[in-house]
Amino acid sequence: MNMKRGFASDNNAGVHPRVMDAVRSASRGHVVAYGDDPFTETAAVKFREQFGASAEVFFVFGGTGANVLALAALTRPHHAVVCAATAHVNVDECGAPEKFAGCKLLALPTPDGKLRPEQVAPLLARAGDQHHVQPRVVSVSQTTEMGTVYTADELKRLAEFAHARGLLLHVDGARLANAAAHLGLSLRETAAGADVLSFGGTKNGMMYGEAVVFFDGRHARDFKFVRKQGAQLPSKMRFIAAQFNALFSEDLWLQNAAHANRMAHLLAAELEQIPQVRVTQPVESNAVFALIPREHVAAVQQQFFFYVWDEETSEVRLMCSFDTTEEDVRDLVRVIREVVS
Repeated sequence: MNMKRGFASDNNAGVHPRVMDAVRSASRGHVVAYGDDPFTETAAVKFREQFGASAEVFFVFGGTGANVLALAALTRPHHAVVCAATAHVNVDECGAPEKFAGCKLLALPTPDGKLRPEQVAPLLARAGDQHHVQPRVVSVSQTTEMGTVYTADELKRLAEFAHARGLLLHVDGARLANAAAHLGLSLRETAAGADVLSFGGTKNGMMYGEAVVFFDGRHARDFKFVRKQGAQLPSKMRFIAAQFNALFSEDLWLQNAAHANRMAHLLAAELEQIPQVRVTQPVESNAVFALIPREHVAAVQQQFFFYVWDEETSEVRLMCSFDTTEEDVRDLVRVIREVVS
């Protein structure tokens, strides 16, 4: 079977040529391992340019490691992390937050993937009660797992709510670049109010590698030990750093994210012209959620790879990437139209 370019995940995309060139360049000669190299030093400077002079950055291999270790740095085993029921830390980390941080996840249902202060408030009624886990962190995804984006005001309101009650805010920014492109804001503004950020590169044109960014040095004080114990300390860190250096050069991160977002908007607009298909979520990033008649899904999947998000309703998730083309989008739409008609 000759599979066309898929729409299952932006993880499935290749590596941007400029990122690959950066990896090749970093491979020349020897440097000191574990981050004591000029590539990592340059990347740290670029992160501070993006996120503020006080930001402290730590590179890790992947998104699960970034999220789990960020939460572990902020919590103790009697703490709880409040998140959306659809959050990656809740449904796609195989229980890693509970195992490595030792804390409980309190997952709240949301129609659009966004947490709101009024949802979190009831969970704080038992504050100080030794018989109950104590909420310590509010964890949000920006963008959400539903492809929606917190506005700056929404995230600021949630952060202010959390901080006023002694809670911390973790932002899972695996697709923060897509959120920033949608909002027309800087990366820092898109994660406003966060105490710690898991910043993604893999979904935006990198080969591998994520970053944990702390905005308050107190929370980062022991993180180098947390990272090592969590098996997330890269010995050849220069290759992750070099990729981020490429991503932050000439706003490549923004170009990649904006293109993926545009392809998602094009896909949604085309799907909305098919009477049998219904787009279910606002398209605010590089994700399109749509209802496709259950009896037709398998036939479409024979030519294009994508996931069914909700088996009960036959809602599918279609992800666009930095290398998705208009031809890819129109080919997928053509196949869906032919199959459902």
